Amino acid sequence: MTTKSSFQNNSYDLICFSHLRWDFVYQRPQHLLSRFARDHKVFFIEEPFFGEDGPRIEVSERDDGLKVVQPHLPHGTDVDAVMPDLIASLRDGNEIGECVLWFYTPMMLPWADNIKPAAIVYDSMDELSMFKGAPPQLLDREKELFVRADVVFTGGQSLYEAKRDRHPSVYAFPSSIDVKHFEQALDIENEPDDQREIAHPRIGFCGVIDERTDIDLLGRIAEMRPDWQFVMLGPVVKIDEADLPRTENIHYLGSKDYKDLPAYIGGWNVAMMPFALNDSTRFISPTKTPEYLAAGRPVVSTPIRDVVRPYGDEGLVHIAATADEFVDAIEKAMNEDIETRRAKAAEFLSTMSWDKTQQAMAELVDEVVEGKTVGSTAAHV
Repeated sequence: MTTKSSFQNNSYDLICFSHLRWDFVYQRPQHLLSRFARDHKVFFIEEPFFGEDGPRIEVSERDDGLKVVQPHLPHGTDVDAVMPDLIASLRDGNEIGECVLWFYTPMMLPWADNIKPAAIVYDSMDELSMFKGAPPQLLDREKELFVRADVVFTGGQSLYEAKRDRHPSVYAFPSSIDVKHFEQALDIENEPDDQREIAHPRIGFCGVIDERTDIDLLGRIAEMRPDWQFVMLGPVVKIDEADLPRTENIHYLGSKDYKDLPAYIGGWNVAMMPFALNDSTRFISPTKTPEYLAAGRPVVSTPIRDVVRPYGDEGLVHIAATADEFVDAIEKAMNEDIETRRAKAAEFLSTMSWDKTQQAMAELVDEVVEGKTVGSTAAHV
């Protein structure tokens, strides 16, 4: 564990190490760290870009003054040998004071070897060891991170249950929601150009299309219902685009800016989550579940554990495992009483927000920084 320090007004800086790029898909890290940036200097460190120049770091500013740090390294660089000095130079060049280190990936743990933090946070948003292409040393580094971390957050209830015995202070913070942002979908007047001409009914998905997406299921339900249109928003990564089903009623519209998502979702009849049931989805807590609900859409999902519990159990999401079940569930979803469903969803979501999640996390970090006892393991659900 790190040595605790006492702070005036919790005025620490925050250095985040992330396997996700800030400008890729707006998700958990962006929601949380943009809020931390309102009260703290935040530096978001991405994975390196490899080229002919460097080693150097490029720093650029985003909303609320958050700094995105992009390392540039020559091809063949020993990353773990070079990055500690680059991070130290970042600290010295930006007058970073006493700081909290915030990790999304254990692989970057050696990068902070030259930093003496007031606290270390591990926000375990996914079980990265089960993702396609996971580095073989990831589990060993995660074991070390559990030893060095002061507090651990998990991205969902099932991940919390898997990790709660590995550290004395583990807290579950499932995916949350910016309700006002997605409620805009209820009053969309002008649809985006690339969706406007697609016929109805539309069944939509937004998110990364990768090994977690059941593309076989998507292809089967599209073939079963050629009169339905399937809208897929998001980048395709880690899978070959040639393997995607290409029926006439599946429309791949590519990546969209977070601010534009309500305009797209507002034009769907049903929102779907056709996740594959494999190791990579065993512990996921999809942010899109509450986002779809806040946008007023009926939702159909495969039986992902953190979707079934609580959303399926509460009757907020239709759960379907097979293509036949998925088609039946979509039909039921399209025939729901809209006002009843939206009222029920609004009541459920009224207890959730990224503001509340970030505030609860900040209070736990403050306790560590101030030298207080964080407390026993607990689930924030």
